[in-house]
Amino acid sequence: MSKMDKIIIKCIEFNQPIGSFYVGKISWQDLLAISYSDIRRIQREEEGSIESYLGIQRELSDGRLKEIAKYVAYSDATFPSTIVLSIKSIDRETDNANIISYDDKSGELILERNDRIAQIIDGQHRVFGIQKFIENNGVFNDSFVFDLIVTLFIDIDPDEESMIFSTINKAQTKVNKSLVYDLYDLAKTRSPQRTAHNIVKLLDEKEGSPLVGMIKRLGVANDPERETITQATLVECILNYISKDGEEMKDRDILRRGLKLELISGKDLERRFLRNWFIQEKEVEISKLLWNYFTAIKKRWSNAWNQKSILVKSTGLIAFMKFLGPIVRHLGIERNISVEEFSKILDTIEIDDDMFNTNRYIPGAKGQAELYKDLLFLSGLNPVSFTSEICKKSHRYDSIFTDLPESQKFYSKDERHKCAGCAYDQGYEDALSGIDNLIRLDELNTSQAGTVRHKDPVEAYKMGYEEGLKSKNA
Repeated sequence: MSKMDKIIIKCIEFNQPIGSFYVGKISWQDLLAISYSDIRRIQREEEGSIESYLGIQRELSDGRLKEIAKYVAYSDATFPSTIVLSIKSIDRETDNANIISYDDKSGELILERNDRIAQIIDGQHRVFGIQKFIENNGVFNDSFVFDLIVTLFIDIDPDEESMIFSTINKAQTKVNKSLVYDLYDLAKTRSPQRTAHNIVKLLDEKEGSPLVGMIKRLGVANDPERETITQATLVECILNYISKDGEEMKDRDILRRGLKLELISGKDLERRFLRNWFIQEKEVEISKLLWNYFTAIKKRWSNAWNQKSILVKSTGLIAFMKFLGPIVRHLGIERNISVEEFSKILDTIEIDDDMFNTNRYIPGAKGQAELYKDLLFLSGLNPVSFTSEICKKSHRYDSIFTDLPESQKFYSKDERHKCAGCAYDQGYEDALSGIDNLIRLDELNTSQAGTVRHKDPVEAYKMGYEEGLKSKNA
């Protein structure tokens, strides 16, 4: 038998109450070679409906597969945990032996190269993720090196397979996100995650910080009465203004390879206004901006802040961090905004301290969205119209509005001549911010100049919303 007809796995034999099993090293190519039929079967079961696998619902997560497919391309990709396989010693279709031999001295387990040998008990996302990466990137199978750790159970019955799967997955404890971000402190390479972590650490530890002692580090509160903000929540809010959603690891990998990130401009910079500062290693400027912003919030609503209301919990933190975007776009991107400038805007918001409660803003996404909308509209600081009534922005002459239908008939006298460019921007911002797809005519500037003259603002809003969704999902 040639080497092409067999697979050699260097193994160590273990004995536990369940019996003997083997832990060894295998290349991803060889793993696919012995589990291909099982992979095809899982895929068939996943198409159209969720079916039972090993007596347990085994739904594959498309999102997780995409994450893994991206992750394996990184220069520091690793799967240090084992993939668990059930191996049949006899091929039931042919009655031929799947296991050729095992040498306990050399630790070599020799298998027939047969795609029906292995059943994946645990780790299918890692296997599928590697396969997806190869398919997406057109990588030659022999050129991509990725060894995997496997645990091999020989001739166990379906009940034991199900029990092993259940034991592994029920026993696992999800790693706290705050702990994960804290570990970036140990990294030697710059990354969005490390920068965000260091900024949060400074805000938590530096004397005089508005957030000193208020951040729950490692996800565990040492002082629950005082530590009301989780490290992970604030880190992720900062990351939203540095990297595109889900691309923090990509940015980290680029820097780890010694390459440079490109500066951004235009709409991209409006959405991720901290990115250029991060690229230029101006973490101090990011820290000052957040320090001044939270100082102004604490000053404006001191009672709600000191009473540990929802203002200083996830609901308030996430809403105010979203609100930071419109403020920065209004006051100026990439400039050090003072406490006084932030206060001038916050002081106009007619929300009393006692209104920061769970009855008005219920915990979770809904309460965050409601508070954000109130901040946005009570401040008069909607994303496209800040102070002037007549639009003076250059978008009035943008050619994208040329083919829009003309319409003023739907609007009352006070709502005529609404700027289609401002409507487009409102829709675009609403899509990015997750606000309902609904135009607010009373918040738009007016204009009768350029390509927006007499154009239908409702259609312009729809166009902007669609483009915002595309940008958000890009």
